[in-house]
Amino acid sequence: MRIHRFSLRLICASIIVASASALPAFAQTSTTTTTTTTSTTTTQETTRLTTEFTSLAGSNANAQALVNGLHNGTAVTLTSTSATGATTTTTFTPDTGKLGYGNVRIALSLAEASLAKQGITDPTSAELAAALNGGTLVLANGSTISLHGVLASRAAGQGWGQIANNLGFKLGDVMRSPKAVGSAAGEGHVHTQVARVEIVDRDAHTHPDHVSKPDIAQRPEHVDVPERPERPDRPDHAGRPGG
Repeated sequence: MRIHRFSLRLICASIIVASASALPAFAQTSTTTTTTTTSTTTTQETTRLTTEFTSLAGSNANAQALVNGLHNGTAVTLTSTSATGATTTTTFTPDTGKLGYGNVRIALSLAEASLAKQGITDPTSAELAAALNGGTLVLANGSTISLHGVLASRAAGQGWGQIANNLGFKLGDVMRSPKAVGSAAGEGHVHTQVARVEIVDRDAHTHPDHVSKPDIAQRPEHVDVPERPERPDRPDHAGRPGG
């Protein structure tokens, strides 16, 4: 009987040890699966948005840089090539910091609509940066178009719907077809002769819509009080007659 009880205890102990040994392996497998799932989802979202906005960005590389930069809140570098073959590189850091993928899509759609409203449907990297972060389009005739920047507006606390309304759009319409909505709002106005683009320099604390405060009027200089005119000398007192 004692031998039987000893054997039973030995078997139970073996089962417990075996179960404990299997737990770490199970936990490790579960963690690895979760990490892989998250990474796959991120890759799919990046790929989907990159494909959607490749036409706007001018290239797949530019679109991917936009999506990653807006999502991670990091610097975005865009490159465009002119008709003459000259290459221009534009770099900016999103004002909003990190954005979810849904917000990235809204921001890029609003930027596309705002440019299409000005007749710009094939923007350069600098024009796209201005539409997102703010800047000024200087046209060939010397006139200018100020773009506040959808990211700058968002960073200032405005909602996406409010930003769309300020641009003259309805957010739902923009999300369905940003280029078509922007072109319709522009009423056929075409501004293709953009001479240069002035990107907002955040480090210098400048903005195209920024209005400098008027200088405080200086007080007028102290006016000297004119000296009192000297009194004329009194004539000598005339003596009394017969004095």
